[in-house]
Amino acid sequence: MASYKLLLLILVFAGAFIQYINGKLSPKYYSSKCPNALSIVQGEVIAAIKNETRIGASLLRLHFHDCFVNGCDASILLDDTPGFIGEKTAVPNNNSVRGFEVVDQIKAKLEKACPGVVSCADILALAARDSVVHLGGPSWNVGLGRRDSTSASRSAANTSIPPPTSNISSLLSSFAAQGLSSRDLVALAGSHTIGLARCTSFRARIYNDTTIDAVFAKSLQSNCPITGNDNNLASLDLQTPTYFDNLYYKNLLKEKGLLHSDQELFNGTSADALVKIYASDTFKFFEDFAKSMVKMGNIKPLTGSQGEIRINCRKVN
Repeated sequence: MASYKLLLLILVFAGAFIQYINGKLSPKYYSSKCPNALSIVQGEVIAAIKNETRIGASLLRLHFHDCFVNGCDASILLDDTPGFIGEKTAVPNNNSVRGFEVVDQIKAKLEKACPGVVSCADILALAARDSVVHLGGPSWNVGLGRRDSTSASRSAANTSIPPPTSNISSLLSSFAAQGLSSRDLVALAGSHTIGLARCTSFRARIYNDTTIDAVFAKSLQSNCPITGNDNNLASLDLQTPTYFDNLYYKNLLKEKGLLHSDQELFNGTSADALVKIYASDTFKFFEDFAKSMVKMGNIKPLTGSQGEIRINCRKVN
């Protein structure tokens, strides 16, 4: 009987090992290794959002920009060094992605509680979920057990993250390259129901696009002139930029998407049908958004003996 129990125990552990070498993640990964990990991340995210509401959108975007470049491996967090150029200065990220200090704070708390256990990649995944929930959006079980990369790719960041000038076909291609469907694209674009964008991201749209409400375009032009004021900001969702809802889609129906890539989702293609569904049904949007976030979080994670657990998210050990 004892030998049977031992065999059963070995099989359980072997099953767990196989699960991780196959790249499967588990929401319970830290339940025994670092029981307070999830509450620590949540507490720090809420404190950061209370300090600056915009940071919630920034943390969500960090996870997206990380996963689209060689998988969800925290490569975006690596600082440049004299012998290494990371992803922070890639065109989609330079002077644009933010929230690194919040990640540092979360990591410092976790290192105090459980040294060398919780990966920076998992912090990004959890912080994205906790930000959405705190700002009124849906929740989902975050698969955990990612490890951190020891390298980054500026060139991959320049080519893998779709720019705000993208048309629908290039958006679909970018998402398909990550194993994400057209439904995932339209659902995940709903993350633009929170946050702000720089003038450089929407200037061409408000002066040149024809698929834009004229009054809406005019209202943005004083804050974003044809030249200069590149870093002036506008809300991605005009009405509720700090609340996670479905108004982003309602705005698209009125040709009031801030970015060219936003409005491309409602511009006479098959994506139109989903935009209409999400604009009329918040529950359906939330349901699909949560599913697509899980799917995105599963893009090529490093597990098992791959990568490392960075002690400082900004540099390799």
